[in-house]
Amino acid sequence: MRPTHLLRLFVLILANILISACQSEKNPCQSAGEPPSYLTALPTPMPPTTPTPGPSPTPILVKIGGKMVVVDKVVEGPLCNDTWSGTVYVSCKVQVMAWERSPTFLKGCNLTIAPGTVVYVAAHHDAAYYNGCSCHTGEINNP
Repeated sequence: MRPTHLLRLFVLILANILISACQSEKNPCQSAGEPPSYLTALPTPMPPTTPTPGPSPTPILVKIGGKMVVVDKVVEGPLCNDTWSGTVYVSCKVQVMAWERSPTFLKGCNLTIAPGTVVYVAAHHDAAYYNGCSCHTGEINNP
């Protein structure tokens, strides 16, 4: 092969590697071929639950990031009309409103997150959030 052909081949291989590295990570909650579960309407409004100060009387062990972690609440089903405090784990079985451009599925959802609450989110690779979920309410423009 000529040096120019080798250079072109090298550039082509490098470009493929860079392009594949920029692909977004797959949602860990989505099985192959299984569509996400979205709500078509917000659940009927209910009064939020009363926040429990401190740890829950019945803590729950959840595997988060490969380690067992004690949480106060595991959230499954519709993600609205609730109050969270302590340590909360949002599981893969949660349901949210569908969105078009930015994921503002908590807008008008009646979800209160007490100060100091740590929220682990399965769909975000079990990442911990310490300042609520304002990117999903529309309060912050870049989720």
